[in-house]
Amino acid sequence: MDYQRIPVKTHLITNTDDMADVVVRYAKDRMQEGDILFISEKAVACTQNRAIPMEDIKPRKLAVTLSRYVTKTPAGIGLGIPETMEMALRECGTLRILFAAFCSVIGKLFRRKGWFYIVAGPKARGIDGPTEGTIPPYDHYVVLTPADPMGTSRRLAQALGHPVAIVDINDLGANILGCSQKEPSMALLARILGDNPLGQSSECTPMGIIRKV
Repeated sequence: MDYQRIPVKTHLITNTDDMADVVVRYAKDRMQEGDILFISEKAVACTQNRAIPMEDIKPRKLAVTLSRYVTKTPAGIGLGIPETMEMALRECGTLRILFAAFCSVIGKLFRRKGWFYIVAGPKARGIDGPTEGTIPPYDHYVVLTPADPMGTSRRLAQALGHPVAIVDINDLGANILGCSQKEPSMALLARILGDNPLGQSSECTPMGIIRKV
C-alpha cells in the first residue's frame, strides 16, 4: 500500500502555544477520514518548556569529559557537546549514563555500535542540540524529548478528531515516540516516514499528514 505524506506549515511554535490549539488551527480542516497526523517531537517539546537556551545550561566536568567521546553523525550533534551531555545526565541519571558509557566501550571492542543509546534509553537518544539550519532561536537551544508522548498523542487526537503520532525523524530514519492508536503499528509508521518528509532545517513544517493512496 502506498502513502502520501503532506507537510503542514505552521508559525514558529514556542512555549506560549498549546499544541492542541496548533493542530486544530493548521491541520483539522485538511484532514480526511483515515488520515494520521504526525508531529515532530521537537515541536511538542517546545510547547512543554523542554527547550532550554544553551546559556542556561552549566555543564559539570563529567559532562565535558563524556561529550568528547561521543561519535558525531550526519543526523545531528547528539550528546557530542557538554550542554547536551549535561541534560542527558539530568534526564537519565548519572549512574545510567556512566553505565551506558561503559557498555559503549565494551561494544566498540566487539565492533558493535549503538550500545550507549540502547542502555541510556530514549530520553538520551532524543536530546537535540543546536544544528546548522535550525530556525532561530532554536539554533541556540537544547531540546529534550517530549513529556509523556503516548499520553500527549492521545490528548491531541481527542482535540483533532483524528489519530496522532509524535515522531523523531531525521535524515537517518524515524523513531515513533507516541501514537494515539495501535494500528498502523509504530514499525510501519517508522517505515512510512523513514525518508524524513518534513525536512531538517527552515521548512517550518513541524507536522504532516499520512494519507493512504
